[in-house]
Amino acid sequence: MTLLEAGSRIRSDTSHTMLRLHHHPMSTASRFVRLVLGEYGERAEMLEERPWERRKEFLALNPAATLPILIEDNGPPIVGGVVIGEYLDETRGAFQRDRRLLAEKPIERAEMRRLTEWFLLKLEAEVTRYLVRERVYKLDMRPEEGGGPPDAAAIRAARANLKHHLRYVGWLAESRNWLAGPRLSYADFSAAAAFSILDYLGEIAWEKEPAAKEWYVRIKSRPSFRPFLTERVRGIPPVPHYAELDF
Repeated sequence: MTLLEAGSRIRSDTSHTMLRLHHHPMSTASRFVRLVLGEYGERAEMLEERPWERRKEFLALNPAATLPILIEDNGPPIVGGVVIGEYLDETRGAFQRDRRLLAEKPIERAEMRRLTEWFLLKLEAEVTRYLVRERVYKLDMRPEEGGGPPDAAAIRAARANLKHHLRYVGWLAESRNWLAGPRLSYADFSAAAAFSILDYLGEIAWEKEPAAKEWYVRIKSRPSFRPFLTERVRGIPPVPHYAELDF
């Protein structure tokens, strides 16, 4: 069997499988996986999860109580944005030719992976997790789950950190065609996942980084992004420009 025949067989084998994604609409890693699924033309059953509730069924899938979790057919849970991204590349992306979101050359893949981790891990740890927890999650959390009034100090620190990350995205967008280089990649979708949440909350001063805004407008216009434009968080309306493709 040739490599092309093997690829065709794998595509055929995965075209009728059932995917289920445990996610939260304001989870960066969850949004990243949803964007990748959309780019590869994959549909998945979306199961919204409140990780702070620590349901028994949820903990059975992932004792760490983190999102997202992808399940294909009745297979074992695949946990975490980075891990799921690699799984989708191996099972879908590797046979997408020019539409693959992970480059063929190892040195280019290394840069894409570096930036994907930057936005899914570093930006999350310094900015997104605090703004989402304080401004979104706490509204639904009981006191014993950590709910209560927002922590103003945490919000201030996250907003200060965000300025540096936005500046970095502006530099990347100004220096390259896409964030990791000449082609659209996981780096762009991991960044878009995070910045779409921050944009929803009105936390981004786009006028300060025109190159970052131009990049965001381009990726925001892709079909895989459309579901986010109509989603709303209960009790928290988005900023007026959130659903506009050109703002």
